[in-house]
Amino acid sequence: MKSATPGKNISEAEVTNISRHGFWLFIADEELFVGFKEFPWFKDASVAELVNVQWPQSHHLYWPDLDVDLAVESIRHPKKFPHVSKASRPARRPTRRAKIARR
Repeated sequence: MKSATPGKNISEAEVTNISRHGFWLFIADEELFVGFKEFPWFKDASVAELVNVQWPQSHHLYWPDLDVDLAVESIRHPKKFPHVSKASRPARRPTRRAKIARR
């Protein structure tokens, strides 16, 4: 007997908590800490940008608003994966409030 074709993967990655040191990410049955020290491109991200995370493959995560791809294993063992880029995110454009304050 042949098994039915598997359906769409309904597993999701979820940011469960954010602190000044980093954020916790829940995938499958595992919660991982993503520290801003180890992953500096997340430090200045908005809450909306952090929580918009996709989990397209079991070993890969993607933040489309930040254009950041990460291997799950790099979060589990960041010291095994030295940063390829030392650059942080580009500076944000000033908000309307910041523009008014500079006048």
